[in-house]
Amino acid sequence: MPALTTPICDFGARAPDFVLPATDGKTYRLADIQGPKGTLVMFICNHCPFVKAVIDRIVADAKILQAVGIGITAVCANDAGEYPEDSPEKMVSFAKTHGFTFPYLHDATQETARAYGAVCTPDFFGYNAAGELQYRGRLDASRMEPVPNARRELLEAMQQIAATGQGPREQVPSMGCNIKWREDTNSGRAA
Repeated sequence: MPALTTPICDFGARAPDFVLPATDGKTYRLADIQGPKGTLVMFICNHCPFVKAVIDRIVADAKILQAVGIGITAVCANDAGEYPEDSPEKMVSFAKTHGFTFPYLHDATQETARAYGAVCTPDFFGYNAAGELQYRGRLDASRMEPVPNARRELLEAMQQIAATGQGPREQVPSMGCNIKWREDTNSGRAA
């Protein structure tokens, strides 16, 4: 399966709202996630080798960003019927195993993933305090193997957004597995 890359950042695009259930049994809207200095919405899943390779670094960086006022959530939009490892029950285990300090949301209808324009896992959307997109890049230079001493691009970008409201102009797209879309009769799109 070929890896997909994300599009270039559409600076200033507004964060779409959502109402999604989480692994903690609660339901969240965008307003529940937003932080005073910005918001990071990450599209991930449990089974993707790209996500598995970086999930512990994502969780570590999330703790640093939450401490500076960035609200964070992760969303799994994969078709759980075709990919049972991404089911809500397995999401609960994945979040506990990796010590998530942020809500892990299930997008069963995939409407949120489509609204954001998510294409792969992991896919990162970093917003400033005004809800304007400022980062659509990668975590770092690692793919499925860690790159020693890799620059922490997502962490640095979100820290910059927290401090200035602006993301870096130079961004390297994220790369990962495609989102596993359900058959959608309205768009004729299938994964």
